[in-house]
Amino acid sequence: MFKTCKESLGTILARRELITILVSKELKSRYRGSALGMMWTFLNPLLLLVVYALVFSVYMRIQVENYAVFVFVGLLPWIWFSSSLTEGVNSITQSGSLITKSMFPAEILPIVKVISNLMNYLFSLPLLFIFIIVYGVPITISLLWLPIVMLAQTLITVGLVYFFSTINVRFRDTQHILNNFLILWFFLCPIIYPISQVPEEYRWTFNFNPIALLTIAYQDILIHGARPSAKVLGALLIIGFICTVIGFWTFEKNKEMFAEEI
Repeated sequence: MFKTCKESLGTILARRELITILVSKELKSRYRGSALGMMWTFLNPLLLLVVYALVFSVYMRIQVENYAVFVFVGLLPWIWFSSSLTEGVNSITQSGSLITKSMFPAEILPIVKVISNLMNYLFSLPLLFIFIIVYGVPITISLLWLPIVMLAQTLITVGLVYFFSTINVRFRDTQHILNNFLILWFFLCPIIYPISQVPEEYRWTFNFNPIALLTIAYQDILIHGARPSAKVLGALLIIGFICTVIGFWTFEKNKEMFAEEI
């Protein structure tokens, strides 16, 4: 298993220049033809923020200090995660003309989607920090833990994208099932509500939801100015490693049939 993972990782590292070109092309083509262009990188999460803040803070009256910042802190990583999955699950099936070329490295297709959405997340971070400063939320040294949480999220996302994009080649219903499950998954994470409002007897379920744990870690760092739990960080990194290994292994074991199935 680890040997096959090493092969995938080796191909990705060897083709990093091609990946850079494809990521750049992906980012440029995403908003090509639109009047606002790359501004949608900021506008999309902002519009979602307005909707959630209006519905849950005004209409449903969820009482959370600096609610806009609270939602934004969890929403941006979620957009990175969910967009990577919804786009990545089709990364192989939508690239049939490339897959059928014997010399093209199919291994790079899923990672391009993850990195493209990671770049969008990074582009949005300055906007998040503007919100944090405007609302008077203190920025503390705990910010140094942010790259570790992002690393854990990257590993989890990469693993899931490679796994589901491979399964989707043979079972095309995967993309539709995943898209609907992501809607449920969003509400199972404390993004638009604080964990304190979840009944005590149900809070244990968050321990089995890595994206919920990631959300809480981001909130600890950016809102509470605290270091995330060492146990949580360790668990997230281990989960990320396992996801990546399984994702790469699934991909390598099935990539020979891609050209036939597509």
